Amino acid sequence: MRIIESTNTRAVATLLNRRPARDREIDRRVSRIIGRVRRDGDKAVRRFAKQFDALAGPIEVTRDEMARAAALLDPRVWSAIRVAARHIARVASRQIPRGWTMSPVAGISVTQRVVPLERVGCYVPGGRYPLPSSLLMTALPASVAGVPEIIAVCPRVDTVIMAAALAAGVTRLLRIGGAHAVAALAYGTETIPRVDKIVGPGNAYVAAAKAQVAVDCAIDFFAGPSEIAIVSSMGKPAWVAADLIAQAEHDPDARAVLFTPSRRLARGVGIEVRRLLPQQGPAPRALESNGGIVLTRSIDEAIALCQRMAPEHVVCDTAAVARRLTRAGTVFVGQHSAQAAGDYATGSNHVLPTSGAAAGRGGLTAADFVRVSTVQRITKQGLARIAPSVVALAEAEGLTAHANSIIMRIR
Repeated sequence: MRIIESTNTRAVATLLNRRPARDREIDRRVSRIIGRVRRDGDKAVRRFAKQFDALAGPIEVTRDEMARAAALLDPRVWSAIRVAARHIARVASRQIPRGWTMSPVAGISVTQRVVPLERVGCYVPGGRYPLPSSLLMTALPASVAGVPEIIAVCPRVDTVIMAAALAAGVTRLLRIGGAHAVAALAYGTETIPRVDKIVGPGNAYVAAAKAQVAVDCAIDFFAGPSEIAIVSSMGKPAWVAADLIAQAEHDPDARAVLFTPSRRLARGVGIEVRRLLPQQGPAPRALESNGGIVLTRSIDEAIALCQRMAPEHVVCDTAAVARRLTRAGTVFVGQHSAQAAGDYATGSNHVLPTSGAAAGRGGLTAADFVRVSTVQRITKQGLARIAPSVVALAEAEGLTAHANSIIMRIR
């Protein structure tokens, strides 16, 4: 990996300020796919599934198939699925907003009402390997939130995906992926009902499809290539290198960056990356094109650059540093807090904002699967108490009909 001095502001900016460029050709293809699914429904979905997903049999996986898959699964893998599911569910149960009622003034009550969405769609990437962890991370928070219908779509459903769907409480599992799956979830077909929200990561076509359907169907957020930033002055070079390589394994466009004021650590990590890379698959390409070690003048500068990046994952040395790293999808503290552990079994969600979106929000939670709204009750006495303020503000805004609707009641 290349070492960049923080004083080289142009090189640092190139490394940090990468935003995914919209591919107009992908947008056009996705738009055509969405249009055909909206027009032709199941017929279009099946045609695209045969073309892109190599679908040969039925689209839907039956409950019996899921149960058989779980029974035939390697016991170690089935045990791991259940452990991960238990941890994810425990964390999700703490994330649901609570309802309450309060009275700002006598005669007025405001109630916060929290109700689950009726139906959600969970996108599970296929890629080189199906990702059962992504199914657990998207479906389990929905299940914990009380969503009655959870539809999961995956272009490559295998035994592990089926078992994970069973453990996560998925109500329907479909063997489709890509833009046509997103369109089917967003708009519905003869056999696939329209959902209230679509969540989960995917490739460029999935991201483009989510962006296009977002005007009609809620989505979680736009997820781009995965990212890791490490802020460290005292890490073990081999462990830091292993974490950078692990994240680069996700995608040729993944970003992996070390911010450190320690020249010793920077050099050591560079040596370890070169030693470990020959044992990996696609990781070298990501590290060479999108990775780097930024040698900073202080730990404060390392923190500031990481904040500027607002990455998906951050790993740091101490709790004191973690408290200052507020612009990140998730933060791992301490040398044993391996980012890969969070991908599977810590219980915290691995569906996280990328490409700087962590500046505005964190990862997927159970709160993403409920509607939070208010119910207001105003008595005659309560209205009389606030009427002067309401009328004055309405008239100041020139909304005389608003003011009149109050005046009529208090006369």
